[in-house]
Amino acid sequence: MVLRRAIGGFGRLLIALGTVVLLFVAYQLWGTGLREAQAQSELTEEFSEALVDEEVPRGNPPLPQPGGGAVAIIRIPKIGVEKAVVEGVGVPDLKKGPGHYPGTPLPGQGGNAAIAGHRTTYGAPFFELDRLVAGDEILVRTVQGEFRYAVDRSMVVRPTQVEVLDPTEEARLTLTTCNPRYSARERLIVSAVLLDDPVPAPDPVEAPPPELVSETVDGAALSGDPSARVPALLWGALAAGAWVATVEAARRWRRLPAYLLGAPVVLVVLFVCFEHVARLFPANI
Repeated sequence: MVLRRAIGGFGRLLIALGTVVLLFVAYQLWGTGLREAQAQSELTEEFSEALVDEEVPRGNPPLPQPGGGAVAIIRIPKIGVEKAVVEGVGVPDLKKGPGHYPGTPLPGQGGNAAIAGHRTTYGAPFFELDRLVAGDEILVRTVQGEFRYAVDRSMVVRPTQVEVLDPTEEARLTLTTCNPRYSARERLIVSAVLLDDPVPAPDPVEAPPPELVSETVDGAALSGDPSARVPALLWGALAAGAWVATVEAARRWRRLPAYLLGAPVVLVVLFVCFEHVARLFPANI
């Protein structure tokens, strides 16, 4: 009898864990997309206002933009991408959309402009980046104008091969994302050459500082945020407690009303928990 109860309890635990895993997968694939869509709407409006207020002649450099702000609109017709680009490639930045690497030129300027983006979550702007081949067009709009790039190569590199962000003499655009899909084992790099004349930058642009490279290519941003572990555990424990309380209420009270009242609370707490768990994953996975 005791063994039967133990086996039954263990079976219910496995079912519960499996359900949580499925909910987390659903959150990663669709829930994060809702967050990104809301952020994109705000960024697009912000960039439209910047075009009205700050649009400058192609010969004049724009003012530096704050981290997390909209700096460009990128369009990749072949794979149906049209996204606002934020300044920064940290975990919070890439939740909003593709991010421009600080320390690299803005698109349209001379040198190697670099942009990172999610592959499978938060709207997955670079989900089909592997489909791009030589000659495919990439269009980028900044306050200095719209610029046309043509893809000339793509490659898969190790996370430690940060030389893909090195400055170049010719005006280029480098797109980076995780590879393969649903993994951060490698990096997919797509490089394109500017077809228009480059515009000036505010100051000579140097290579990204080592600490930025380590965080965004081989460190915190692309390997997750360790500080999210404790909040994730706490919210997970709270979700488990809310579920236990719901089950207990169903036993002592009436089952249907208990679950109708308790389930939404559990789902909300789980959503917050998933937000912290997602921070543990690479920023552009």
